[in-house]
Amino acid sequence: MIVPEGMTLRLDARDEFQHQPEAASNYNESMYFDMFDNKKGIGAWLRIGNRPHEGHAETTVCIHLPDGRVAFWFNRPSIASNDRLDAGGLKVEIIEPFHHLVVSYDGPLLLLDDPMALLDARTAFKQSPRGQGRIQFDLTAASPMHGGEIVNPDGTAWALDPATSSYRGHTEQHVAVTGTVELDGEVLDFDGFGFRDKSWGPRHWGNLYWHKWTPVTFDRDFGVLLALMGRPGQPPAVVGHIHRHGVLLPLKDARLEVDYDADGIQRKFNLDLLTENGWTHLTGEALSNVPLQHRRTDDSGHETRVRIVKAMTRFTCEGRSALGMSEFLDLIEDGCPVSLASVNS
Repeated sequence: MIVPEGMTLRLDARDEFQHQPEAASNYNESMYFDMFDNKKGIGAWLRIGNRPHEGHAETTVCIHLPDGRVAFWFNRPSIASNDRLDAGGLKVEIIEPFHHLVVSYDGPLLLLDDPMALLDARTAFKQSPRGQGRIQFDLTAASPMHGGEIVNPDGTAWALDPATSSYRGHTEQHVAVTGTVELDGEVLDFDGFGFRDKSWGPRHWGNLYWHKWTPVTFDRDFGVLLALMGRPGQPPAVVGHIHRHGVLLPLKDARLEVDYDADGIQRKFNLDLLTENGWTHLTGEALSNVPLQHRRTDDSGHETRVRIVKAMTRFTCEGRSALGMSEFLDLIEDGCPVSLASVNS
């Protein structure tokens, strides 16, 4: 999260619960979760975001199965209020703020031999076989919470511009995860680690411009988060931390080298992160890529398109290996992802 100059963050456990939506028509309140069982080779991520002024939620469920298939679902179920994150079969329960949550889903899933079929999502939803999924994950804190609400130094509310905003507040945390994944009656037990976040406030996806986001939790005592965030006409912002034994060490600098395929999809990368304790080196290999997109047409008829590629990724660092997430988001301009435009020009 980029904190504007002169502002500060306020971290409050009450923000785990739902907020009274502000007047902006693009108000969003969402939670995201990813989790990976390294022994079984199962990965998952789920997101639910309320758009109360638009009368619907956005729900996404993605399961990377051990046989290489991906089970996927996206929906915009109707909601009547912002009172809870519970729509379309996807539900979040806050058991203890900042410490314990339960996430569950009961509903349909597309069964994809190749998740790149989602490049043509309309056809994938029409033609792909479907199964019935029932998922429950129990998440407990593996690190302190990071982030908070952006406020003025005196604690008063930030006077953001809804037209250019992505969030008012954002929190993130490494987690330990247990649970079950059931698909068409076959049950897989799950025991692993992951990452979660929450955002609230006005959001247009295109306002994020571009980012390279790489959360990975190796175990309860070691995890890494990088958010390399592009800004028009400026160097990218380096945001994130290295988590060691209950302490979050903020990033001071980052170097990311990515190998892309012919379609600009991440395949491998090298990552060097600087904290007060020096440099830490990681490698990442994308094992299964899931392409997503958001489209929005404004009142003048102009369409904004955003591409998001989320990949279950094998990370290595300091002799350890773990599954995690690499999420590369780009605004599309003149048919090209903005973060790659200078590379391809």
